[in-house]
Amino acid sequence: MLSHTPDIERPEPRWPVIVAALAAVALHFALPAALRPGTPWLLAAVVLTLVIAATIFRHLGMHRQNAWASYGVLGALAIGLLYGIAALIVGLIMKTEGATQLLLSATVLWASNVIVFASWYWRLDGGGPNERERRDAHTRGAFLFPQMTITPPSSDVSLAEEEGWRPSFVDYLFLAFNTSTAFSPTDVPPLTSLAKLAMMLQSLISLTAVVVLAGRAVNIL
Repeated sequence: MLSHTPDIERPEPRWPVIVAALAAVALHFALPAALRPGTPWLLAAVVLTLVIAATIFRHLGMHRQNAWASYGVLGALAIGLLYGIAALIVGLIMKTEGATQLLLSATVLWASNVIVFASWYWRLDGGGPNERERRDAHTRGAFLFPQMTITPPSSDVSLAEEEGWRPSFVDYLFLAFNTSTAFSPTDVPPLTSLAKLAMMLQSLISLTAVVVLAGRAVNIL
């Protein structure tokens, strides 16, 4: 028998990551046909179906199914991103893409890279949103946010514990944006091996899109 989601004092909103996923799908439509694994409508249909399924599972209290549907969304977006990067590298080597097309594609893939990894960080950190929203404060996870280390002068606990702070999707978007622009951690260092590998991969994709591909396209112009 299905159980409904228990009352949670401060539920973590899901709409920001849903909007981000739909934005990544929209960016997919801006890529040339050669940089997409099939029709973009296929990715849109898969993502939309899994988003609806994840939403239904969450409201029914089926947290494991909700998590797997969410992983499906992020996996589909990651496949589209990696395919686009690989195809763009091939197009650059084979000189099958024009300079303007290279610039547009590199920009789209860079933006997709930020969105996709921000969504992965949001899903994986601290056991995921289903676990984080059951805690009073975010004191442990895959990333060390400043709120977890700052201790107010009049307190013996961290700012996160004192104010009941938990990261939102914007925090993970900020983390992903900094990783793509600085190619390294800034104010939020990774703590786990998986987080470090994910940030390394994101930096590599960003470096490829920005330095190699966009730089080459500018030289061609």
